[in-house]
Amino acid sequence: MKKYLITGLLVWLPTAITLWVLLWLVGLLDAIFGGLLTGIAAVSSDATGTVIEQLRHIPGLGVVLVFTALLITGALVSNVAGRWWLKQWDKLFTHIPVFKSIYNSVKKVSDTLFSGNGNAFRKAMLVQYPRAGVWTIAFQTGAPVGEVAGHLGVDFVSVYVPTTPNPTSGFFLLLPRADVIELDMSVDEALTYVISMGSVAPTAAVSLK
Repeated sequence: MKKYLITGLLVWLPTAITLWVLLWLVGLLDAIFGGLLTGIAAVSSDATGTVIEQLRHIPGLGVVLVFTALLITGALVSNVAGRWWLKQWDKLFTHIPVFKSIYNSVKKVSDTLFSGNGNAFRKAMLVQYPRAGVWTIAFQTGAPVGEVAGHLGVDFVSVYVPTTPNPTSGFFLLLPRADVIELDMSVDEALTYVISMGSVAPTAAVSLK
């Protein structure tokens, strides 16, 4: 019976957690959108307030609106005029004390991770960490530049070593390119391998067997 219970848990747990995360995200966006509508209704006429109150009770409307806003924003900044307005937006936020340091840091990280031209998390590697002879999975995040590159030289790579089973925390290392082994597995396969603590082998490794 214990074996069957554990097997059933393993079958349903990924689905349950996925649904829980999605429902939490929908609820969060609906709550934010509902608060915004409440503020608008407070300064609107009675007729407008009634319509807004009806909108608040539509489930998932916040997700639809956020998705639509992201889509429209992406389309607008894809042309010359949109990029000009984006530069003005950046200039505005980069001149606000305290806020600018947070905004600049988050923007640089997001541009690196999500830009199609970036190299972050595009390649999985094997590196020796935390000591020689002990190997772990890492992800290439780029190459040293500026002053760092001047001290180290050009034949180095920047890598991120995630922790297990939580890959959102980890360590940033600068390693000689000769000390890393590039892997053929995809980033998704490597992440799965890390999160599962090696219990879920990549597809390429399974096919070799």
